[in-house]
Amino acid sequence: MIPFRTLTVAALAAALAVPSSARAAATVGQPAPEVSLPDTTGATRSLSAYKGKFVVLEWVNFECPFVGKHYGSGHMQKLQKDYTGKGVVWLSINSSATGKQGYYASDKVDALLKQNGAAPSAYLLDTAGAAGRAYGAKTTPHMFIVDPKGTLIYAGGIDDTPSTDQADIATAKNFVSKALDEALAGKPVTTASSQPYGCSVKY
Repeated sequence: MIPFRTLTVAALAAALAVPSSARAAATVGQPAPEVSLPDTTGATRSLSAYKGKFVVLEWVNFECPFVGKHYGSGHMQKLQKDYTGKGVVWLSINSSATGKQGYYASDKVDALLKQNGAAPSAYLLDTAGAAGRAYGAKTTPHMFIVDPKGTLIYAGGIDDTPSTDQADIATAKNFVSKALDEALAGKPVTTASSQPYGCSVKY
């Protein structure tokens, strides 16, 4: 696994700061903004190509300890495998700018995904930050769910426990899995939005 850095209290506070550039844009209940980004092979992946399927957008930064909590425990990978196995498309998006924390060139990313056992449908490179800003992605992780009609049905945190402690995952209320389970069953999403937590996206 990637050695995730340990943050001091001061550094943790800085990591949680939300950049002014990441203003909320995408609105639950409205059409999801288009995403058209290169994957690690250079092929362009567009959200509109997945109409007819549920799509999860996961903002990721492997150097963030909050991301490390979910990948270090195997929790995020399990979610990816469980839901892609049910026909959900899972797109991990990295909006770190070149030279900023969490940025990796495409030729390095596949090795990192393998090292972490990550299993998204694709990992997308948003180096210019256009997709992140369109969604108002503030933190890593920051999670969004789009329904088969292209409507945003969830936006927010992965769960209700903003910590870096893996032990907290077992008792946390996972908003993403609950929303997906409800939507896949044809039910309305009970919690359609929540407060995201994590490291600020490094635009």
